[in-house]
Amino acid sequence: MSMSRLYDWPVVRSVIAITFAVSLMLPGLATAVPNPSVTGPVPVTVPLGDPSRDYPQLATQLDLESKGYVEEEYFFQGEARRYSTPDLATGGVISDGHGYRTRMVVRRPVSPQRFNGTVIVDWLNVTSGYNLDAMWLTSRDHILREGYAYVGVSVQRVGVHAEGTGLRSWSPIRYGDLDVTDGGSILDDSLSYDIYSQAAQSIRSPQGVNPLGPLVAERLIATGASQSQGFLVRYHNSVHPLANVYDGYLLYIGIGGILRTDLEPKVIKVDSENDVLFLGQAIARQPDSDRLRSYEVAGTSHVSFDPANLRGELLVRDGLPVADTTSCDLPALSRIPLSHVVNASWDHLVRWIEQETEPPTAEPLRLLSTSPVIVERDGFGNALGGVQLPQHAVPAATNTGANSGPGFCFLFGSHQPFDDSTLRQLYRNHGQYVSAFQRANREARQAGYIVTADYQNNIREAARSDVGKR
Repeated sequence: MSMSRLYDWPVVRSVIAITFAVSLMLPGLATAVPNPSVTGPVPVTVPLGDPSRDYPQLATQLDLESKGYVEEEYFFQGEARRYSTPDLATGGVISDGHGYRTRMVVRRPVSPQRFNGTVIVDWLNVTSGYNLDAMWLTSRDHILREGYAYVGVSVQRVGVHAEGTGLRSWSPIRYGDLDVTDGGSILDDSLSYDIYSQAAQSIRSPQGVNPLGPLVAERLIATGASQSQGFLVRYHNSVHPLANVYDGYLLYIGIGGILRTDLEPKVIKVDSENDVLFLGQAIARQPDSDRLRSYEVAGTSHVSFDPANLRGELLVRDGLPVADTTSCDLPALSRIPLSHVVNASWDHLVRWIEQETEPPTAEPLRLLSTSPVIVERDGFGNALGGVQLPQHAVPAATNTGANSGPGFCFLFGSHQPFDDSTLRQLYRNHGQYVSAFQRANREARQAGYIVTADYQNNIREAARSDVGKR
């Protein structure tokens, strides 16, 4: 008997059409993520910093070739859906067919043998008006050491369309035809969720151009910092059940919120003392579970101190605004390396996803009050509780998440070195300081809050310090 006699094809086609239409209207019903059209790698034929700006915005200045890595940029385009994002509930498709074209920056191992199988997909932060690769700047050394692939995706209107700093304005020759607003008709970033899903789909199941070149992705981790963390909380709660393209989430510093714990992906949150004080993390606290780990790192600031100043160097090169950290009421930027906990968290998250190996737990920061938020502190003003890195547990300064003054000063935290008299009272000599520091360093590594490379760097930094030498 022929297939045409087995099925009434007009009826079958009608059923398929009705099912698709219902999937667009009903929340909680999974919807397949379209695979976008990907082009690239987009050629770079001018030196970085060239006045034409025909190169990726904030292209890294690191020597990736010596690490066995390459940086490439790809454009991708398609039609995106708009989703509703109800609190702690699966969303639904509001409308579809919205055209977009945007870009992703890929930093990956050249050889499959160097690739560990994990792709970090960064929802690029746009708070300052440009596309900040915050997760790369935070964990670049660890990413390169361990063979992760990094993909930064421009999904928000500000990052693409902002005058002067957005991609289109910053380099019309390279980015003039990018658009994440469907021709100016969608201005609320509601397309960003589906664009982010489609970026993942192009990596997970490439059709045509593979943004990873010869690499095959085994797992994708969604990540973002600050404002991007807030978007990803909504994405996780409302869009992930519909898209199901990410295996885990690492949410870093910022304006987050309560997470559902009935979904499959594992989530690690890493927040600074600054976020607990000013950005609502004290309200968004949740107990750890078989799906969630939260780390609040004592003494850390939302914007971290970078001794290499890679971000500032790139901003000057690319003619983008540089924040003034000298006008704050206290000396700005805590020196407690929040990145150490992030580095450890990548590895914990991969093991949790692949082997069900649960990450360590940590005490939250100790609070005397939640309204207003008041952190319990020692006699030097350093926070108690939370993840205690050795630079905080064996202090040579007061490092906090608190500061004030113009602009972004409230995000910069503070760093006030102890005077020589205080250091002499704490540590009789340099050897005593190094010994105490190393004990705390070992404890942090054994607890799982730092990786071996950062542990070793800590030893070298303590030995080179002047503490106890005067």
